[in-house]
Amino acid sequence: MQHVFSSRALSAPTVLLLLAGLVLAIDPAIWLVKSWLDPAYDSSGYLVFAITLGLFVWSASSPLKVRGENRHKQTAIALLILSALVRLASQILAINTIGALCLVVDVFALAILLRLPQRARPVSAFWLAAVFVFSLPLERIIQRTIGYGLQQMSADGACTVLSGFYSNLVCEGTRIVVNGVDVLVDLPCSGAQTLLLGLLGFCVAAAFCRAKPIAVVAGLTATVATACVANLLRIAVLAVGLAEPGKLGGINVMAQPWHDLIGLTALLLVCAVLAVWVRLVWRPTQVENPNWFALPPPRLPSPRWTLTGATCALLAALVITGLPRTALDVSAPAAAKALPIALTGHLKRSVQLTPRERAFFNQFGGWSAKAEYGPHGLMLVNTSSPLRHLHGPEDCLRGLGYEVEYLGAVFEPLPTAVYRAISPDGTRYRIDVSFVSAQGSVTTNVATAVWKWLQGEAGNWTAVQRISPEALAPEHHARFNTAVIAALDLSPNQKGTN
Repeated sequence: MQHVFSSRALSAPTVLLLLAGLVLAIDPAIWLVKSWLDPAYDSSGYLVFAITLGLFVWSASSPLKVRGENRHKQTAIALLILSALVRLASQILAINTIGALCLVVDVFALAILLRLPQRARPVSAFWLAAVFVFSLPLERIIQRTIGYGLQQMSADGACTVLSGFYSNLVCEGTRIVVNGVDVLVDLPCSGAQTLLLGLLGFCVAAAFCRAKPIAVVAGLTATVATACVANLLRIAVLAVGLAEPGKLGGINVMAQPWHDLIGLTALLLVCAVLAVWVRLVWRPTQVENPNWFALPPPRLPSPRWTLTGATCALLAALVITGLPRTALDVSAPAAAKALPIALTGHLKRSVQLTPRERAFFNQFGGWSAKAEYGPHGLMLVNTSSPLRHLHGPEDCLRGLGYEVEYLGAVFEPLPTAVYRAISPDGTRYRIDVSFVSAQGSVTTNVATAVWKWLQGEAGNWTAVQRISPEALAPEHHARFNTAVIAALDLSPNQKGTN
């Protein structure tokens, strides 16, 4: 890493600027690491971080091949200002994910400072930062924000494919009925995972290839299109396997390892297209030309950074990190609804919220109520900000050490997502969850609730979660569900929105 950090480069103003960047980055970095460790996020971001670090060290440890002036000081200043603005938005809005984006800017800045695109083992600074983006819990973010749109697109595509083979095909939103068998294109089948893995592969390849803009656009378009096509083909195969298992050798397409193997086969299609793109655009001998994305910005006529200016930058960083957090997506205040006094012959036994839960609802509004009825449990969560409050059982129970498995969805008497949860001591539970809006919409997943909320179609939502020991007979589950629906006045005829 010669010719990078000289004594002149490490002047007092430079040190203060770097320290300001560290102040801005430390909280987002802590949050990001916690997202890797928290089972609720179910994130493999640490693997992407390892890839990013490996590429960084691999390139930085090689000698420079392009000599000349490095304008990294002005670049660092510009990126520090951008990072400060991102961090400011994160602090004011109390959204940690926005703050984590400043880490992406930091990776970009470091790659430019070390002149990675101009080394013997060159790597694009821009695409290296793009790889780092995938260390964030992107799948969770995408599923919760645009998951419904992806579900709808995947279901429409799968219906188009299946319509050429089945005359009795019924397509209703994200539901597909093939030969009388109900197939739901739910969040795991939305295509978010296939799309993200495909884009991650593209960013890694682009970091090496340092292709021209037109080649980058072509490769990115091909990757996204192939990922979408691969996912809808996967859904079509699953639908055929459920409707006519004999056509696939009688295998259970929803059981392991077949379910994952079908998904991996679809992902291989994306990898094949990506490999062709790499073969066409990779020019490993063109080391002397830095990536068009990695070029430092042109020199701008501006005053030289002095010790006073750098000190002000550090003070500004400290002020930004100390600003009060005021979230915009706070739920409207409302009193908690009283749960039924008795259900299925069992009197209510109220369950208190944990201190962490109480602190959350005090800060972000909304309310929650929990109670036990004999062997059964009931929990309600009400909010006018579903993006902040609503979540499935996997988010909270995994954090408590449970193993959580999504079993599918049922639509009678109410659209309901069904989960299996296994406690640390081995006890198995069945968890039924429905999300009900004040306007009468009912859905099985958070993505649909958030989508309707963003569209302004439904403002207030209640998560209705029923918990029962899995060992109970099916009729006991059915009786408790019926009792909850009747007691909460959730009409079984309410229109589902899946």
